[in-house]
Amino acid sequence: MTHKPFSQACENNKDSILQMISTVFCHPTTVWEIGSGTGQHACHFARHLPHIEWQPTDRADNIHGIGLWLEETRLPNLKPAITLDVTDAVWPCNTIDALFTANTLHIMSWDEVQILFKHLAEYLNPKAVVCIYDPFNYHGTYTSDSNARFDQSLKSQNSLSGIRHFEDILLLATASGLHLISDNAMPANNRLLVLQKD
Repeated sequence: MTHKPFSQACENNKDSILQMISTVFCHPTTVWEIGSGTGQHACHFARHLPHIEWQPTDRADNIHGIGLWLEETRLPNLKPAITLDVTDAVWPCNTIDALFTANTLHIMSWDEVQILFKHLAEYLNPKAVVCIYDPFNYHGTYTSDSNARFDQSLKSQNSLSGIRHFEDILLLATASGLHLISDNAMPANNRLLVLQKD
């Protein structure tokens, strides 16, 4: 029997994220999740936000694991996971009204982060809302010692990964026609940015 993938970080942060996104995704819509990882967030959020259709997506190698979570959860508002790599020239959608991503920007290379925002400019409908959960640096510095250690550990595994600078993300967002609605402090030195397409 195949065991479902499991992330302790997802388990730890799912309720605090849910609390925030439930105030943002408050109207019926479809939320595209970029980088669904294990699928734990998708299942948790879809269960607690029945008015939302949740669309998990990830790179091909994670789709099977997400499917195991979805199969067990069996929620009518949770769609089958779709293969999507942010660097794909064409995404498997026409337009997007709402988007969520957690713990992806520090894993991606900076080039991939830039490509993600270019695609957001292309696919997001006017007034579309984007929630990004991640640690960020501010004014070029870490917000905590634990974030500094985390960044070093990321870079030791992949020199292209690393905690992103809030100001750099804001520049990309602005260039993609997004403006910042709120920047929210989250547990364990993370942030949740809420952005909206102009």
